[in-house]
Amino acid sequence: MDEARRRLHQIMAGYADENVAVAFSGGADSSLLLKLAVIHAKETGTRVFAVTASTELHPAGDMETAKKVALETGAEHIVLAVRELQAAGIAHNPVDRCYRCKKYLFEAVKDAAAQAGAAVVLDGTNADDLEQYRPGLRALEELGIESPLKKAGLTKAQVRQLAQEYGISVANRPAAPCLATRFPYGDAITVDKLRKVEQGEAYLKCLGLYNVRLRVHGNVARIEADERDLEKLMRERKAIAGELKALGYGYITLDMEGFRSGSMDEALPREITGKTKHQP
Repeated sequence: MDEARRRLHQIMAGYADENVAVAFSGGADSSLLLKLAVIHAKETGTRVFAVTASTELHPAGDMETAKKVALETGAEHIVLAVRELQAAGIAHNPVDRCYRCKKYLFEAVKDAAAQAGAAVVLDGTNADDLEQYRPGLRALEELGIESPLKKAGLTKAQVRQLAQEYGISVANRPAAPCLATRFPYGDAITVDKLRKVEQGEAYLKCLGLYNVRLRVHGNVARIEADERDLEKLMRERKAIAGELKALGYGYITLDMEGFRSGSMDEALPREITGKTKHQP
């Protein structure tokens, strides 16, 4: 961990001679980057911008979290209003959705950063992300986005540990991928469908669940949660079914495999993902 910390500080110090922008979601990864960018910028007198996209694909509460953490770090916060479903061509949920969306969003982030006077844009990709199906990483490479956590070889667990050491309030915040990941590829995505998932997951989180996803297959809502929470979900099944049916889902199911990131990718052919079935 000491070596990982040293590498990361060395990398971040290398960016501090000029203004930088951090693509900022308010999660642990980008929050750690933002905190370190501000620390090193104070030594050189440069500016740090946190650029957050207000999107259709994330819960409204994510923006409030991002604003709060940006204020805590002392970075200058820029908020971009984007409507990516149509603009990025992802309303039909193609297999390369993540690539298209990242390309569109980071082009907007780069433009905003340039207008603010920052030539370098950083993002919070970590070493664990390289082990999963992440077509959006290609878009970052094409646009010249820098990923310091990946360069330093930091895993998600190490990111959280460092974030705790720096007193970052979202150090243990669960990962919050975009709501489009709740639908099978090829299923049309609408704002109404996204808001229903948002409401359903907000209710489930109120039950004290940490990792939880509401995956939608037509009229079926499939709940994924950490294995330790499966018994709790069964105990509360009647109340849960009632709440989710009130949102318009006809059938409510509990995934017996529990929570796993990227479960919608399991049905993709190996030649697309490069992974075997159920391999993270």
